[in-house]
Amino acid sequence: MASRGATETSKLKQNLEEQLDRLMQQLQDLEECREELDADEYEETKRETLEQLNEINDSLKKIMSGDMTLVDELSAMQLAIQAAISQAFKTPEVIRMFAKKQPRQLRTRLAEMDRDLMVGKLGRDLYTQQKVEILTALRKLGEKLTPDDETFLSANAGAALSQFERVSTDLG
Repeated sequence: MASRGATETSKLKQNLEEQLDRLMQQLQDLEECREELDADEYEETKRETLEQLNEINDSLKKIMSGDMTLVDELSAMQLAIQAAISQAFKTPEVIRMFAKKQPRQLRTRLAEMDRDLMVGKLGRDLYTQQKVEILTALRKLGEKLTPDDETFLSANAGAALSQFERVSTDLG
């Protein structure tokens, strides 16, 4: 990634332009074929196309405001790969949610684990390991942890997780 994302950003721009052209052509074709379609089919297709345009618009707003860059996305993937390589995270599901920047799903998984621990469906050791992984992932995603979570994390974080913390700070 010597280009620091310039090539990737150029490709992203090209893909967005192609997608925009495709959707605009789709709207034009839809208007031209309006008589051939029943009203429900026309309305649904138009609504779906406009929703896709809104999604592109939202992505462009994020990119333009600096909330999202391709380099940031690649850095998150690089951190997830580093976590897997350093064996800091042993749970593929946590690595996947971390790589995709899904804090809400991580929190949901944590709540499910709390429930499973209470009903005896999850052992204490596995619970502790996975909770540490999730809390570390949430912290790396910039999420605010409760004081209890911070205490739990500092009491239970192992050497591999500490190594991951150091490496990910160096990468950042």
